[in-house]
Amino acid sequence: MCSPLPFFSLLLICATGSWAMDVTMPFMEYLDQEQLVCLKWGFDNPAGDITFQLAVNTTGWVGFGLSPNGDMKGSDIVIGGVGSSGSYFSDRYATGNSMPLEDAQQSYTLLSMRENEGQTVMTFKRPIKTCDDKDFQITAQPIKLIFAYGKTDEISYHVSRRGTKEVNLLNYMPKSIPTNSSYLSAMVDNIIVPSNTTYYHCKVMQFPKLNTKHHIYQIEPVIEHLDLIHHMLLYHCPPKVTEPYDKPCYMGDIGDSCFGIVASWGVGGGVYELPENVGIPIGGEKSDAFYRLEIHYNNPERKEGIKDSSGLRLHYTAKLRQHDVGIMTTGVLPGRVKYDIPPKANQFHTYGICNTAYFSKFLNPVPDLQVFAVFLHTHLAGTKVRAGHFRNERQIDFLGIDENYNFDLQQAVSLGSIKTIKQGDEIVVECTYNTTNRASVTKMGLATTNEMCLAFLFYYPVINITSCVSIPDTKGVLIDAEKIPMDKITEYEMMLKKAPQYQVIINSNHNVSLFPNGTVRDLMKTPAACQIRNTSNRFSTSWIVNLAGIILVLLWIILM
Repeated sequence: MCSPLPFFSLLLICATGSWAMDVTMPFMEYLDQEQLVCLKWGFDNPAGDITFQLAVNTTGWVGFGLSPNGDMKGSDIVIGGVGSSGSYFSDRYATGNSMPLEDAQQSYTLLSMRENEGQTVMTFKRPIKTCDDKDFQITAQPIKLIFAYGKTDEISYHVSRRGTKEVNLLNYMPKSIPTNSSYLSAMVDNIIVPSNTTYYHCKVMQFPKLNTKHHIYQIEPVIEHLDLIHHMLLYHCPPKVTEPYDKPCYMGDIGDSCFGIVASWGVGGGVYELPENVGIPIGGEKSDAFYRLEIHYNNPERKEGIKDSSGLRLHYTAKLRQHDVGIMTTGVLPGRVKYDIPPKANQFHTYGICNTAYFSKFLNPVPDLQVFAVFLHTHLAGTKVRAGHFRNERQIDFLGIDENYNFDLQQAVSLGSIKTIKQGDEIVVECTYNTTNRASVTKMGLATTNEMCLAFLFYYPVINITSCVSIPDTKGVLIDAEKIPMDKITEYEMMLKKAPQYQVIINSNHNVSLFPNGTVRDLMKTPAACQIRNTSNRFSTSWIVNLAGIILVLLWIILM
């Protein structure tokens, strides 16, 4: 436990004084929930250098890295500190859960290293684009940042003094937090978690009445058993839900129709604050609405007798923001649908589509949807997720890409720029799975050992549609995934991709519409990171990112 003075000092260095006034490094994130590890960064232009400043509540060594999946292996790492004979610093790379090796090409440059009131502050830079194959390539996609530190300058095992957080370094938006606000609690109360490997618990409830419209600006997880809870979702219910309950989910209750997502948390995530111009609407005309809290417990050890009181706190303010925010579910229709994944597959793809041309059947006119963040989701077999954006039958962009999907690190991330979805645009969500360690078919479903393929799109203005998903028409697919030989896996995958797709659209009243004969369009290759280092073409003029134009780092949303 750190002493109060160093902790207070770290809060000061991250929030006030020269730290806050340094316009060359305008972005800041705490990398841990205790706010003991603070990262600040900035860059002149996307083809130049990026500068970091890491402040850690220790006088020992500190480490920071860029990781492909949140783990040590394959990470690009710097380690430094202030020792008895002065400062030390090195560029390293990790081949596993062991001491990182020193890189022959030192791409990182130490700018300053200091200790002050029980903290170590390390400032360093590197080119955004390098050709060192031991360096992690920084792109406009979210990156898993890792950190670790020691109590002394002897670089040894960090024990629990480590962590990871996913951040979009090149497209980040600072947030302002209201000082006077309250919060609503969506919590379970001392429920007994059964010894099932997978258990979903649902609580349907009402919040205290708010006579006028307010905006939720922060989602705070309250987790009693971090080792058991995989995710939490808070849904808005349609008007037909009028009674509370507290029981297992998906037992045929009326609350099963609550599917307008308001807030969520996934394993590996923390507190999320919304950008200052958007908020989740609550109260006013809808103050009598019911909500459903869903908690997914993952209990592979089948522990017995555990009581839990976890949930979400929704911090809200009466000062309304510019936009009401929504979240739309896209991808493969979740649940027990016929989209079997064969065993022993090194790589198998599934596809879900959304054709927004059908939106006009639900509302008129259909506004342009401004998408600014995405939450990509599969289960344990998932290795990659991509969401492509098509217009006039050709792909114009990606809405989200995760080439190194990590089941234990799930959160919504910024897209890097606002993507405009116009009526008639199409979305294709592709998930890649590896089942080489499985002896039987993996089915779509709710269990952790089942699979999903979803992309939750965060957008404004909110519309009366909560889900736009699909499933293939498998009547013409005669291959049995359970018995498929290895040389037929690709053929089976393509049969499902080329089959007519049933598109399912659900609105906030849980009215379901089905549209047949959808088409899965081919996605382009993922843009590759630059492999050639060229520092001679850096812009000579300063290019500090315009704070008004930086894309939103955001989480959780929709209220109909």
